[in-house]
Amino acid sequence: MAPLKFCANISWLFTELPDFHQRISAAAAAGFQAVEAAWLYAADLEQLRRAREAAGVELVLINTPPGDIKGGDLGLGAVPGREAEFRQGLDLALKYARALECKRIHLMAGRVPMGSQRKAVAKEMEAVFVQNLKYAADVLSKEGITGLIEPINTRITDPRYFLDSPHQAAEILEKVGKPNIKLQMDVFHWQIMDGNLTQNIQKYLPLIGHVQVAQVPGRNEPDSAGELDYRYLFNALERLQYQGYIGCEYKPLGSTQEGLGWIRDYCTHSE
Repeated sequence: MAPLKFCANISWLFTELPDFHQRISAAAAAGFQAVEAAWLYAADLEQLRRAREAAGVELVLINTPPGDIKGGDLGLGAVPGREAEFRQGLDLALKYARALECKRIHLMAGRVPMGSQRKAVAKEMEAVFVQNLKYAADVLSKEGITGLIEPINTRITDPRYFLDSPHQAAEILEKVGKPNIKLQMDVFHWQIMDGNLTQNIQKYLPLIGHVQVAQVPGRNEPDSAGELDYRYLFNALERLQYQGYIGCEYKPLGSTQEGLGWIRDYCTHSE
């Protein structure tokens, strides 16, 4: 079985350093061959490009812009009336993806609008999301880029997020019907919302284009105290021949470097 590939999420790791270009260098120095990030848009693009090339790492994933965070946005993909802003955000994400040679973009669904009830707006939001995803699929296909949708749990992390389970995401992907729109599996969110990880991973593996990991419920290192046995889950992904990257999207309990023992242990046992 081929060993799994890990990438450092530099929005969560190496935050001891203030700038993303510094974190790229630190991730490479720590042994990572790839990085991912949420939003890089406040950083200088040319500086990021030079840092990535100098470090020799791949940038495997970025998110579309969140919208107006102070106004309550967390993505715009499924938000009615914000379609033009979604397309503008996609254009910005594409600009960064091209310059940084990134081949995956997380197309953020967004939140149920304030003052609205989820059940009352669910059908409309799904329809908007499906149309926006179809549009994005066509744009991204010209660039050889995969779009990803990620369920985010509504029990702990974000009660108003529209897309909150792998089952909902799979239904939306079927309606979109585009091969370059895939499912992003964040094990942290899947465990909180549904559990049953072994069966869900097996069921949805053909749809999965990216994986992220953190312990539950603290969202710390995979080997920290919590509900999940990551050695078992990594073995399961190996058995199922998952070929993509696994993003390390967690909050280190101490320094980033001190918390990387789990990945060194995995690499030692997989040799």
